[in-house]
Amino acid sequence: MNMSEQEQIRKQGLRGTLHCDEPMARHVSWRAGGSARCTYAPADLDDMAVFLRGLPDAEPVCMVGLGSNLLVRDGGYGGTVIFTHWALREVEVSAVAGLAGVIRAQAGVASPKVARIAAINNLAGAEFLAGIPGTVGGGVAMNAGCYGGETWDIVSQVETIDRTGTLRVRTPGHYTVGYRSVERRCRQLSSVPGCGARKNADAEEWFVSATFKLPRGDGIESRAKIKALLSQRIAAQPLGMPNAGSVFRNPRGDHAARLIEACGLKGRVIGGAAISAKHSNFIVNTGGASAADIEALIELAQQTVQQRFGIALEREVRVIGERL
Repeated sequence: MNMSEQEQIRKQGLRGTLHCDEPMARHVSWRAGGSARCTYAPADLDDMAVFLRGLPDAEPVCMVGLGSNLLVRDGGYGGTVIFTHWALREVEVSAVAGLAGVIRAQAGVASPKVARIAAINNLAGAEFLAGIPGTVGGGVAMNAGCYGGETWDIVSQVETIDRTGTLRVRTPGHYTVGYRSVERRCRQLSSVPGCGARKNADAEEWFVSATFKLPRGDGIESRAKIKALLSQRIAAQPLGMPNAGSVFRNPRGDHAARLIEACGLKGRVIGGAAISAKHSNFIVNTGGASAADIEALIELAQQTVQQRFGIALEREVRVIGERL
């Protein structure tokens, strides 16, 4: 996006904040990586729709929430990043026939917040969301889960936006949902969830809200369950250092962490990055890591596990941008 295109965008009456050459290390939980050519923090959903409609046809777009599942390569991302957590933060709670309740949360709402709101309103089944360090948008896009729960287990409908700014309401029946996988039926979603280019406009829809249907429960019991889950997370995961959560999906019938540790890679260091000595499916920034350091460890784990066990580890984290 050149300066004249930026000026055209500003003239559209947008109310958000546009930056160019923005270091994405400030916006991802790994605290590493290159810059995005442009970033936009919309004022609200309407502002986001106007912004999307005004983008050049060939402009790649990436939606980013808390950046807790994202690595931007050191060469940067040559498109526009839109930050959802600045604008899409509305949460609504309502009853359904007295036996259940619904929580509608916009894409920028942190998943743990939904868990807390459910417990406060005596709704059960959302406690596992407390262990997901991302936003509702990211959780829905990848069917995030932990401790036996998955996001789409409790989703009753979603709202999406496309490159023309058009909003649509969709139900679970519109999607094929699997383990850390979500595809729109009859038309595959963007090959990298949340990221794409205008040439794939027909496939590009981003989640802007999700409605969770939950049974009535006991708020005290739910809060106790959340507390126990968080204690388990603190004990098992390297939360004291920058990381992006689980790097790989668990293969069917096994665990990525077990396979990586069995290969002798636990604690392996490349540059400023390390495979965590606390949890082998986590890669941590020990200080000054580059995106290349992190990606080298990702590739080392994949290659070594493939060679030893014949198992292809699939990334759970998104990697975008160009290498230096």
